[in-house]
Amino acid sequence: MRARIQSADSLGRYSTVMLSLFVGLLAFPIGCAAERDGSLRAITDEGWQSWQILETQTGRVVPFPEFITNLKQYDIVYLGEEHHNPYHIQAALKVLDQLVADGIEPTIGMEMFGWDGQPALDSYVATTQSVTNEFLEQVRWKQNWGGAFEDYAPLVTFARDRHLSVRAMNPPRPLIRRVVKLGLEQARQEPEWAPWGILQEDIVDDPAYRERIVDQLKRCHGGTEEHFRTMYEASMVRDEGMARTLAIRQDEFRRENGGPRRLIVSYTGGGHIQYNLPVPKRVARRLGGDVKQTTIYMTSFEPGKTDEVRALMQEPIADYIWLTPMGKSSSAKPCR
Repeated sequence: MRARIQSADSLGRYSTVMLSLFVGLLAFPIGCAAERDGSLRAITDEGWQSWQILETQTGRVVPFPEFITNLKQYDIVYLGEEHHNPYHIQAALKVLDQLVADGIEPTIGMEMFGWDGQPALDSYVATTQSVTNEFLEQVRWKQNWGGAFEDYAPLVTFARDRHLSVRAMNPPRPLIRRVVKLGLEQARQEPEWAPWGILQEDIVDDPAYRERIVDQLKRCHGGTEEHFRTMYEASMVRDEGMARTLAIRQDEFRRENGGPRRLIVSYTGGGHIQYNLPVPKRVARRLGGDVKQTTIYMTSFEPGKTDEVRALMQEPIADYIWLTPMGKSSSAKPCR
């Protein structure tokens, strides 16, 4: 195949570019839900506005106090964002602040950190140190995420000020890059996998998940069948790794006796929670179905986007859709 006769340097550059594009698209919905099912129920809006929370099962606007009461029933609450949208950070902080005010101790799971940055993240949250270049280096911010740390610092600062745990959700980015470049089977044979405890773990190829991911890759990006295959496998590894992080934390809660009420608030791109397929379904599998989960898909909103929101509700992309003001990421349009 063409991919196999490229030089290592050119293949590595291509893989990095494709991985970056793929990570970006997971902030948005996969495919157009309304096109998939012509029999979907009608959704009527009632003058939707920014900061409203829509319950997709009923189509109604849920007041924030009722919304929080509902969230307290769950073990894991998934917040799916558009990357680098400050209003989505504000929404997450509003949820976290109310949970803490009501006596609940949330653990915050963040896609933006890789497992190799967990020790530095723990140290930062446990102290009053300011953000330094040394901290960003130790937490491997540039390698695992990039962009301005300030975009996501409010979540970490909130946890530090309230003595909450923050869990790095992602497998280290170098492992993901190797999957994109080599494919999963070959990448798992490399020694870099051994320290992370995932060498023998199942990475499940779910048909419904595959259909959505591969379909979007083919419609939204150029490339060979080989690259579509390896990027899909990289997606599985990332979502399985994030599910593993959350399942481990939930198991820790179950072993604890007494103490405050605890739950997990997972903060990732919206693509990792949609239709419950990427991360929530894998968490449920790992915990034998014995876990209560709910999903909140945050999306930038203005009056011209009413049809888009209606489509997201027709085949519910999540349990709730939270409409927010348009953020700086809003110029990037989902591929449909």
